[in-house]
Amino acid sequence: MVFGVGAALLDAIVLAVVSKETDGTYGYRITQDVRGAIDISESTLYPVLRRLQKNRCLEAYDVECGGRNRRYYRITQDGVLKLDEYKKEWMDYSTKITHLFLGEEQRHEQAGFYGTAKEAVR
Repeated sequence: MVFGVGAALLDAIVLAVVSKETDGTYGYRITQDVRGAIDISESTLYPVLRRLQKNRCLEAYDVECGGRNRRYYRITQDGVLKLDEYKKEWMDYSTKITHLFLGEEQRHEQAGFYGTAKEAVR
């Protein structure tokens, strides 16, 4: 990915992934789901999970699986509120960026022009 991914965006993505599973989900599965949007390693993910736990956005619990414990993460009420905040911020941010990238073309298309902004100016 050409654009950097900061801590807040990582937190938002992880909360979104974990929120999809009401009973929680485990680290490897979270990594795989997050990789659907961005490239991330497990070594990057676990500090994010710990930070979200420390901030009371996630809770962790262990489940026995094949003779070993598997750590599961579940979103908390604080996490749901934080995710809602992230969603609102993302919608505002992405709308503004999309408008900057595509706004000129959208205005010309709405006026009956098609093609690039340069073609519409001709």
